[in-house]
Amino acid sequence: MNAGSKTHRRRRSALYMPASNARAIAKARTLDCDVVILDLEDAVAPEEKIAARDRVVAAVREGGFGARELVVRINGLDTAWYADDIAAVRGIGVDAVLVPKLSYPAELDAVRGSLGDDGPPVWAMIETCAAILSLPALSEAASSARLTALVAGTNDLAKEMRCRLGADRTPLIPALASIVMAARAAGIVALDGVCNALDDQARFEAECAQGAMLGFDGKTLIHPSQIEAANSGFGPSEDELAWARAIVAAFAMPDTADKGAIRLDGQMVERLHLAEAEAVLRL
Repeated sequence: MNAGSKTHRRRRSALYMPASNARAIAKARTLDCDVVILDLEDAVAPEEKIAARDRVVAAVREGGFGARELVVRINGLDTAWYADDIAAVRGIGVDAVLVPKLSYPAELDAVRGSLGDDGPPVWAMIETCAAILSLPALSEAASSARLTALVAGTNDLAKEMRCRLGADRTPLIPALASIVMAARAAGIVALDGVCNALDDQARFEAECAQGAMLGFDGKTLIHPSQIEAANSGFGPSEDELAWARAIVAAFAMPDTADKGAIRLDGQMVERLHLAEAEAVLRL
């Protein structure tokens, strides 16, 4: 298991903030999100890319983001801005660099080479059909390339698939489950894609519940109004915490400390459930 999972940090809410907007960056320092993603890609117009990059460097060096994990989404490998983005963020102290449309292990290796061995970890946007098919190889390469998170790019993936995407996201379920499985196989983080329906709170909450059910650690967000529901939806809830405490306490009893499985409140609980409970409590 790599460094991305050993920190036991919460990533329930990962908020994209446009790097071209100084007020948005300042606001990010005050929000209750677990992760701030300063976005140099989709949120920034071509003519503003250079100024936005300079603004990100200044903001990261200024600090003030507190316990929030700080990530920069750079422009893709096939763009004119990629090399300068990498050079700018390589040594400024970000927690990770999020790379869009990362589809093949060779691209992951290229990013790692550009960042250097002592550069920040890589987060990969999984938003192409090729990336879905490459997930086993990306998972296998995660440790050597310091890949610490897979982020579902549901908008681009749905566009490339040409699927008819409804509120239940049914066409994407196999891909989303594959992303979670690849992340778990590598011992890294999995983040669900964004929800564009800003005025439909019920739909957003349903997506959070669906993402949590599938096993995602959290959800990427496009507006601060989504933070509270994401934090709640990806918990752990008070009921989950209470159950985790009960499991840990039960296995700590002298007569059960050496048992592989016990009966607790009418359920069979094994040591794998103890490990899960301990992980919940660490969060």
